[in-house]
Amino acid sequence: MAVLLIFTVIEAVGGWWVNSLALLSDAVHMAADSAALLLALVAIRLSARPPSARLTYGNGRWQTLAAFVNGLVLLLLTAGLIVEALHRLWQPEVVEGGWMLVIAAVGGLANLGALVALTGGESLNERGARLHVLSDLLGSAAAMMAAGLILGFNWTVADPLLSLLVSALILRSGWHLTRDSAHVLLEGAPPGVSASQVRKALADVPGVADAHHVHVWSLNGAEPVVTLHVQLTAQAESEATLRAVHHRLHDALGIEHATVQIEADVCIAPGQTHCLPG
Repeated sequence: MAVLLIFTVIEAVGGWWVNSLALLSDAVHMAADSAALLLALVAIRLSARPPSARLTYGNGRWQTLAAFVNGLVLLLLTAGLIVEALHRLWQPEVVEGGWMLVIAAVGGLANLGALVALTGGESLNERGARLHVLSDLLGSAAAMMAAGLILGFNWTVADPLLSLLVSALILRSGWHLTRDSAHVLLEGAPPGVSASQVRKALADVPGVADAHHVHVWSLNGAEPVVTLHVQLTAQAESEATLRAVHHRLHDALGIEHATVQIEADVCIAPGQTHCLPG
């Protein structure tokens, strides 16, 4: 992270010196990335804390919250850069292509190293950190391409044009990250696991007459959590059926955390239509 901070300053000063929007855009994103990486690291440490009396499910949602904030920051910063790029298209400015190429290349190497260091994590928080660094790497590549066009053809409009191209890519990534993390915060079903899949998986478990009141969500976007009611058949043994339900949920859907309410007769809360069998 210290390396990113150093090269953020270098690109910001260099972008101002050579009058390059592409470099300034990359510097702004690198500054946001440094903050995003710090936020991601803090969230990872917080999420490792054990459950408490106030946070009985633990602290896993800190990572999702960090991903949501990172996504919003990406969207807001990129929107501002698009406005400036459109202004530059309307009123092109002189750009020093030689130094622009050198500064962009050095910044690109720093971003590439950071991206390699972040490879492997699958949580929304880690995805968010990678997207920030990847956006910087794309920004450096665009700045290098723009510098080449300016040096070769004196085409100064390449600077804002390529900034717009990279901004469009970053907007798409930022939107997906914000949407996915908001889905988790709203306790939506994670990808690959739905209430209907849970009911289908339990349909042929011995002793299960019906599975209802099924809710599926996730704390961090990676590990599904399920609660449900299971109505037993007439001759079913509750303990054996409960074990069979947990095994089926684990083996068929990869669910490690499930809370199952066993019912020998009708639903415990028959006044709630969503709790009725079926």
